[in-house]
Amino acid sequence: MHFNHRGALGVAIPVVLGSALAVGALALPAKAQSYQDTSLSATQIQSAAFGGAGLGAGNGKGGVIALSGTGVTWSLKSAPSGVSLSGSTISYSGNGVNNSQEVIADATDSNGNAEALEITVSLGTNSIQESGVTKVSLSDLADTNSAGTVKFSASSSKSGDNITISQSNLPTGLTSGNPLTYSGGTAAPGTYSGVVATASDSDGATLHGTFSLTVQASTVTNYGNEVNKFGNGFDVYRQHQYAGAIIAGWPATQNDPATHFIMNSGTHSGAYQFEYAPNGSGSGLCVSDPGGGWSSDPLRDGLILANCNTGPWQQFVPQSNGSLKNWATGLYINPAGTGGQLRGGSSPTPWGGSYYTWTAYSSLP
Repeated sequence: MHFNHRGALGVAIPVVLGSALAVGALALPAKAQSYQDTSLSATQIQSAAFGGAGLGAGNGKGGVIALSGTGVTWSLKSAPSGVSLSGSTISYSGNGVNNSQEVIADATDSNGNAEALEITVSLGTNSIQESGVTKVSLSDLADTNSAGTVKFSASSSKSGDNITISQSNLPTGLTSGNPLTYSGGTAAPGTYSGVVATASDSDGATLHGTFSLTVQASTVTNYGNEVNKFGNGFDVYRQHQYAGAIIAGWPATQNDPATHFIMNSGTHSGAYQFEYAPNGSGSGLCVSDPGGGWSSDPLRDGLILANCNTGPWQQFVPQSNGSLKNWATGLYINPAGTGGQLRGGSSPTPWGGSYYTWTAYSSLP
């Protein structure tokens, strides 16, 4: 985490603070992740049948609604103000309401699967009565392997129901999604059992299933930073992980995620692309000299992060003297001292700060 950088915002700020917060031990990994996921595949989902039975709702004595069912616990997903649930009894406290209302009650079994009852009700003074009940359940939770990703689907007994599907117990380095994708993933290669897929809808109907997930990944060997003879490398200002974030010069270390990058082969002859990769996780954001094309850039040729692409603005060509020239602008990467935003210049700095050497993460201090 960064506090500030001299000159990063076009003002003079004394450089007195380090690149990371010095307030006790930071929770950083002993060794940064060094994998780049290339594909995912899953076994067929195994889902348990809903464990409840006999779900229903009926009018009880004293102006209440009695819920019925075995093997479940009840909860209210939604209800008008004044409606409450105690055990399996729905009651109402308040004045009468002219229009019919809806109460949604969820029945959940011991495995966390749930079915919902949509109950049409009328509200009298301190009284509630049902006039119609519809049960909503989910089924057919399944996955499909497609182009290195895993797509999930499920069916609902309610026509037009919007179902969302998420995953849990994923290996470190993967994020839940549908489809579940390897893009940006840093999980170690292998097969992981007991991954959980959960389908749910707006009524609270829920269906869980488990599957095994196989991760294909390659070891990242080009993980580190471009470092000049003064020890300063590329640095993402305050670890801002978004397009437009400033790239400054700062001491490159293993403990500072803001100075972690992956060097990708460029799309132009002899060029390389530098992807921000805090703790070894590729962000999809690359160092760029937009050549004045971003109004948010404090300097016309100041270096910033941009979404990685194949354009020339993110292509940097190492020169025989160790300097780096941008393919699009023809300008050299020049520092402005520790903490200053890196920028393009017509020639390297005379004091030697523009001469960089790619340094692997393992060789960073």
